[in-house]
Amino acid sequence: MPNSDPLVSIIIPVKNGMPYVADLYKMLKRQEVDFEFEVIVIDSGSTDRSLSVFPGTDERFRLIEIPPSSFGHGRTRNFGVESARGELCAFLTHDAVPADSLWLQELVRPLREDENIAASFGRHIAHQGASPFTTWELETHFNGLKQWPVVWISDAREYSRNKGLRQVFHFYSDNSSCLRKSVWNSYPYPDVSYAEDQLWAKMIIEAGYKKAFCWNSVVHHSHEYSFWGRLSRSYDESKALNALFGYKMSPSKKELVRQVFRTTVRDMKNAVENGWIFSNFGAVIKQPFDNIARQVGYYLGTADLSLVNRNEATFSRDKRLAER
Repeated sequence: MPNSDPLVSIIIPVKNGMPYVADLYKMLKRQEVDFEFEVIVIDSGSTDRSLSVFPGTDERFRLIEIPPSSFGHGRTRNFGVESARGELCAFLTHDAVPADSLWLQELVRPLREDENIAASFGRHIAHQGASPFTTWELETHFNGLKQWPVVWISDAREYSRNKGLRQVFHFYSDNSSCLRKSVWNSYPYPDVSYAEDQLWAKMIIEAGYKKAFCWNSVVHHSHEYSFWGRLSRSYDESKALNALFGYKMSPSKKELVRQVFRTTVRDMKNAVENGWIFSNFGAVIKQPFDNIARQVGYYLGTADLSLVNRNEATFSRDKRLAER
């Protein structure tokens, strides 16, 4: 190992990460930085070729294997930070691939420039071949965050009363993020089943720290879901955000129907205006069903239905993945 500690430790939880994890490794090797970094790969039971991607000959890479049963979104990341030698701990997921050689340099830039910034996160763009609706959704989301490069609570009363402001302040994505280990020592990740990153962001913001959004730090990260996959993913998201933050994403059947109609009209308008109805007709046909699955998942995650509660393992995508 190098004699001096690196400035940055990149922590990557992995489980069956092929094929993206191979591209991730290639892009990590291409990073152009003016500091030393290490990579800690924490594998929780891969059965594909993920383990073969990271060679033991590169002294910057460390592989740690843990039992699948011990994995937790917050718990495993805490373990990674405990194992890290760097003061700045960056996170990737195995399906988030740096888009260029400046991903890491740009991600850590705010923390190096302002010691009051406790954490930063980067921009996501869709993987090649993604649905145009997926690409548009990611672009719209992160374009909306561009006006908030650094946030902190300067007006406690406004923060308390403004739900939309709180949602911006709490948004934080561990698909591509970086935190200051000295802050983590006082505020480790909560051990929750979902949204550990956003709950942690809430903690550090309310503790008086700043959080940065790095527009120029970019990863390819997106998903194309089946109908049931989308429903399950939305169920997990809605259930967690309701439990942790009190957000009710689709609080009634009436709201469910209204949101399906609104989003489908929006999407069909985009399809016509952008020519997707000709260039990607399959995605256009699928999109209304994706909207239905999303809103049904949101509703089921918010509603306290005994049938759903008794069969949570069926509805929860995270629980199914954990059991594999």
